[in-house]
Amino acid sequence: QVSLVESGGGLVQAGGSLRLSCAASGINFSINLMAWYRQGPGKQRELVAVITSSGITNYADSVKGRFTISRDNAKNTVYLQMNSLKPEDTAVYYCYANLPRNYWGQGTQVTVSS
Repeated sequence: QVSLVESGGGLVQAGGSLRLSCAASGINFSINLMAWYRQGPGKQRELVAVITSSGITNYADSVKGRFTISRDNAKNTVYLQMNSLKPEDTAVYYCYANLPRNYWGQGTQVTVSS
């Protein structure tokens, strides 16, 4: 059974940092493209960051230079280091894997206060 479990969300002041983790099980983690999405209040879900199986990364323009995605294949875990957080980063953050089909975690809430 596939499971993606996010953790690390919480309440932080603007300018602060958080690190999200997503522990995966039931998938061949090392060959998976992994990603973080977010959905803010009243907004559509959007791609935040992606990391391929070979470690190539890409980011939404809104988070470039502030967020870093990484993966530890030995731990079947993907991370999202978020620095210089802004109130507009407030959202539920979801972990995503693409093989053998699309999988989503349950989400973790990030709230940035001004």
